[in-house]
Amino acid sequence: MKASLRLPKNGRTIVVPQPSSRRFYGHGIPGLDPSKLGGKLVVVEGADGSGRSTQISRLVEWLEGCGHATVQVGLKRSTLVSEELNQAKRGNILSRTTLSLFYATDFADQIENVIIPSLRAGFIVIADRYIYTLMARDMARGADPSWLRNLYGMALVPDIVFYLNVPAEELVQRNFAKDYALDYWESGMDLGLSHDMFDSFIRYQAMIVDMFKKMQKTYGFTIVDASRSADEINLELRKKIEAVMRGK
Repeated sequence: MKASLRLPKNGRTIVVPQPSSRRFYGHGIPGLDPSKLGGKLVVVEGADGSGRSTQISRLVEWLEGCGHATVQVGLKRSTLVSEELNQAKRGNILSRTTLSLFYATDFADQIENVIIPSLRAGFIVIADRYIYTLMARDMARGADPSWLRNLYGMALVPDIVFYLNVPAEELVQRNFAKDYALDYWESGMDLGLSHDMFDSFIRYQAMIVDMFKKMQKTYGFTIVDASRSADEINLELRKKIEAVMRGK
């Protein structure tokens, strides 16, 4: 079936989303048939400073301006554990397994109570990072990939995934210019890579990029050069999302 188009009063073309072939990555959620879910699930991945927030804000404005209802999800946004996770991270004392399970709980709560209901209602869900960031972080800390794949087997396969790729040297400058400081966990300080936080940040982010490149072969997401202007990046994302909406 071809996508049908309508022209709204603001002159923008609406692309009516075509049905997706939905499935889980693994065991899924008992009693739920993913093929009955509508909407679209769009994921934007990338390190802090890669421009994720800017691109997501622009995508939401564009989609809603075209008449689509949107919902945003992301890491540490669960009403169940987000506050506790933030408190625990501030102490910098969590074990690697505990941190993994904390994030997995945060994700599971959102997929069951936000993502799935929103897709069922026909919304376009924009995820500010998904299981890939969590898996990359955990693998950088020595987690077994098969254990992680099983842990996140309840995740729905997105319609499209973008990874905003920025060189680690540029990321460190962007983050410091924005906050005048670097995050302990985003710098991988718990790994003992270096006593210097700047050096540790560059080494850790290079590891994460390597993990994403390895996962790209398995999960097939789109790697986007995020060193370009925000306008250029947004145009690329919009074109690819439009193609997905048309079922291409």
